[in-house]
Amino acid sequence: MQLRFVICAIFFSLIAHSSARADELKLKIIAFNDFHGNLQSAGKYKANAQSPAVESGGVDFLAGYIQHLKSENPNNVVVSAGDNIGASPLVSSIFHDQDTIEALNRLGLEFSAVGNHEFDKGKKELLRKQYGGCFKPNGMNCEAADDSPPFKGARFKYLAANVFDTAAGKTLFPGFAVKTYGGVKVAFIGLTLKGTAELVPGGLPELRFGDEADAINEIVRKLRKQGIESFVVLIHEGGSQTTRGTPDINACEGGLRGSAIQAIVNKLDDAVDLVISAHTHQAYICRLANRTGRKIMVTSAASFGRLLTDIDVTLNTRTKDVTGVTARNIVVDRANAVGIAPNAPLKKFVDRYAALAAPLADRQVGLITADIPKTLNPAGESPLGDLVADAQLEATSSMNAGGAVVAFMNEGGIRMDLPFTHNSAGVKSGSVTHGELFMIQPFGNTLVTITLTGAQIKTMLEEQFTGCLLDSPGVDVAAPSIDRILQVSESFSYTWNPGGAVCNKVDPRSMKINGTQVDPSTRYRVTVNNYLLGGGDQLYVLKQGTGLVAGPLDLDALETYFAKHRPAAPDEPHRIVIQP
Repeated sequence: MQLRFVICAIFFSLIAHSSARADELKLKIIAFNDFHGNLQSAGKYKANAQSPAVESGGVDFLAGYIQHLKSENPNNVVVSAGDNIGASPLVSSIFHDQDTIEALNRLGLEFSAVGNHEFDKGKKELLRKQYGGCFKPNGMNCEAADDSPPFKGARFKYLAANVFDTAAGKTLFPGFAVKTYGGVKVAFIGLTLKGTAELVPGGLPELRFGDEADAINEIVRKLRKQGIESFVVLIHEGGSQTTRGTPDINACEGGLRGSAIQAIVNKLDDAVDLVISAHTHQAYICRLANRTGRKIMVTSAASFGRLLTDIDVTLNTRTKDVTGVTARNIVVDRANAVGIAPNAPLKKFVDRYAALAAPLADRQVGLITADIPKTLNPAGESPLGDLVADAQLEATSSMNAGGAVVAFMNEGGIRMDLPFTHNSAGVKSGSVTHGELFMIQPFGNTLVTITLTGAQIKTMLEEQFTGCLLDSPGVDVAAPSIDRILQVSESFSYTWNPGGAVCNKVDPRSMKINGTQVDPSTRYRVTVNNYLLGGGDQLYVLKQGTGLVAGPLDLDALETYFAKHRPAAPDEPHRIVIQP
């Protein structure tokens, strides 16, 4: 009798276990963000402080890794959180990023949020990227380099839940897309940061950018009434781990404390279970509290196709809800891709475009003695940031060019390291090419020199730091949610205190120009770029500058600097100091 009871218990336990498994369906989501047209490898990348830097990225290997992940689960989808295009290397930018759109079509991208850089050339051009057509009627770049038919646009769907075309009275693109897996409908909601218009030169007056959390929650409420219970958010907004240097790509140091993405997630409807974020070019795997206090998965895959986020979502086929989410970031390692086959047709496709761009990209413009990295030290300064700021000061210091005594450069405008050794055909170690400098500064910003008082310079420095907004333009804008520390020319130095109060982190006595303490009432000639002058990075005090003199393009200033300094050597960062 006892044996029969045990056998029955085991039998019913197996049935219950089998029933539970039958109710589950696994969905694999493969995500990336901030690709920025990096069809070729963007250089070396470190997964954490202990790991070696490895050659990473390149759309051929990106496609290979994606195909490998897709082979693990027939229920899969490839998504992006925006900035696939814009601020791109020459191999993409001179073709108006059409080759990047086609490459993303070929690697199987299905849904993408719009990012701020998708708007770099305005609404009309972004619509052309989605729906196709010539850049200019009967003009160049209407046809692809491989003799394919005229550009047909993206086969993937752009999603823009909070971007409204004011004339049409509706969103520019659909706010969401729904795909069904094993009878479970999954909604993908895509959107960009509310402050996108502030990041685009000239703004976007024909578009309105709404609150991110409100847009997400409105769609969730609408779709839940239709029986949809599984929601994935693709959002072009993000945060950063608090560890400076090289944080682990699968960690969440500091929980993205004080970041824009944390504030958004904190307001989300409890039906959202996964947020794939972007914009800050950082890597993290986090769990952040939603408005009920429940922690949900938030991911980001750095930038330039160097990482992919492998996400496994468990769906309940009975309740139609998400019951589990796991995620990990993977380096797209070109050298150690065991079992990964790069996509040969994609490589051939990119090589055709690279050959067309090569005469311009491979032109030598200078020499360097060693790697010049953009990696920030704990104070927020980098060797490449120093060099770029020095180049901008040198280009604008003469009286005819503006008479600048100091230059400030936004760190986010420096996109790549400058390596001493690289693999470009025919280019020797230590050579600097036009293509490399274009990758470092691809925006085409104009240098401008203005007059600021010492007090205004102090305000500008305070507005670099999280939470400080002293000179807003009188509109509803949020204070910075992440430190954006300006790179400074050799003529300037100062000390700041990470533990100081908001808007009071910089020691005014430490601010010096050419070794002399900055006086609050004295007027100084200061060089920045037109992005910063327009309120970029929320440094609104710069709009108060007077006596504007326009200078050269930032890229031209950098090229001229390398022509004069042969070879150029990296400097040990020392201009910005953290208070001991």
